[in-house]
Amino acid sequence: MGTYTDSMTLEQQIGQTLMVGFGGTTVSQEVIDLIQHYHIGNIILFSRNVRDAEQMHTLTHSLQKAAREAGHTHPLLIAIDQENGIVQRLGEAATLFPGNMALGAIGSEKIASEVAWATGRELKAFGINMNLAPVVDVNNNASNVVIGVRSFGEDAQLVARLGSAMVKGYQDAGIIACLKHFPGHGDTTIDSHLALPTIPHTLERLDAVELVPFRSGIAAGAESVMLAHINFPTLNQIDILPATLSSTVIQGLLRHKLGYKGVILSDCLEMGAIANTFGTERAAVMGLQAGIDLVLVSHHYTQQRGSFVAIKEAVQAGTLAPLIVQQAAERVLDLKARYLSWDDTRVDIDYAAHEQLQDQAYELSTTLVRNEDALLPLHLDAGEKIAIVSPQRNTMTMVEDRYYSDKMLLDIIQQYHSNTNILPVVPEANYREVLLNASDTDIFIVVTANAYLDEEQAKIVQFLVSTGRRVIGMSVRNPYDLQAYPQLRTYIVAYEYTRPALLAAVRVLFGERQARGHLPVTLPER
Repeated sequence: MGTYTDSMTLEQQIGQTLMVGFGGTTVSQEVIDLIQHYHIGNIILFSRNVRDAEQMHTLTHSLQKAAREAGHTHPLLIAIDQENGIVQRLGEAATLFPGNMALGAIGSEKIASEVAWATGRELKAFGINMNLAPVVDVNNNASNVVIGVRSFGEDAQLVARLGSAMVKGYQDAGIIACLKHFPGHGDTTIDSHLALPTIPHTLERLDAVELVPFRSGIAAGAESVMLAHINFPTLNQIDILPATLSSTVIQGLLRHKLGYKGVILSDCLEMGAIANTFGTERAAVMGLQAGIDLVLVSHHYTQQRGSFVAIKEAVQAGTLAPLIVQQAAERVLDLKARYLSWDDTRVDIDYAAHEQLQDQAYELSTTLVRNEDALLPLHLDAGEKIAIVSPQRNTMTMVEDRYYSDKMLLDIIQQYHSNTNILPVVPEANYREVLLNASDTDIFIVVTANAYLDEEQAKIVQFLVSTGRRVIGMSVRNPYDLQAYPQLRTYIVAYEYTRPALLAAVRVLFGERQARGHLPVTLPER
């Protein structure tokens, strides 16, 4: 094997199989050390690394400069999770687009592809060359705490269509796409950032549901696939072995059954599902042995350096075949040769066109689930009062990026009806007294985020509905919130708490736009 790796040392090859992250908005001395002395060839960025567009370009340029000066033969892979929606690491440095479930509510391959292409162009302008997206998990479990709106929906065929469209959009823009989380993270109730979920499904079930979008995405030319930290005991025939470390899943299922020939990534080995069971450094060796090409150690220098050392020592001890490392490095370098260049990546961006697409996509995604009393559109006299009640938590899982303040929604609604305020409600406190004292309020807009999993949020909506007041429920996350307060008669879904999503929803509330989205998941009957 080999073309690119023939003249490389073992240490250089190992460096190509590791992807690392770091803190701060400038290049840290630790990451310089990893690039120079440990030959690390791949970087992952997070929101902690982002300030603005110019800083991002400077950062990625500095990283590539460090690699070139260290004698790297190929540029760095620089990756990010810019899924859009609730996982959008670039924040307001880039154009915000709807996340997957909002795109699922639209159901258009054309819109999905255009969103991916526009996102990809902006990533390229920042010097990022790989997007760890799209998520193609089928969200067929309402209690899934980590995927939810990151999925296109519960229909495997819908997920397959839109996922494949996004793969093509990203890669047409010159960005490496990544299908995740193989073989499917949609039917879990445990966040793998914290612990190891188990899915008992048989191969036949996976083949009929979870694998459908991966087959489609692979056929569309996806250049990389990320493995899930999920235990599939029926596949492995042993009690505890996450897919990330399973040769049965990686070699048997992904490589041989699905015929995948591209680069295979682990999810981050510092996540609780791995760190608390096998340990990061040991898992780095196990992952390569199982067939992973690119091992992610996203956060801590000691674990990153330790993973490099563990791999090297395993090869020297004869427990990890050097050919395995070479083959993994070769696949990574082949991918780099086809997509990456040392040249400056600045491209002209038509931001006006991207903003038009943003507006169109959010308008098409907004979903009015119930309007049983014809309360919408709102036609209020100037003296009538709106109160925003927003008891939701900020972030629900470790993967999400931060929410914005309640004032953002207030500012938007006040553009349409100035007599609006925020009613401060703390779920665990005496919210009944606060709400009952708001006797001068004519309309309550209650904003919830996964209230069906949060009894305290649900109680507030249930109490308001029980008083007979006019209440509008607005979900800024999974649409399933309605099952926590089934008697609510007016319910709209925005899918995320971002300014463009809220603006689109408010436009529907006041009749400026029509709600055009369709739920991509099933809600139980009342």
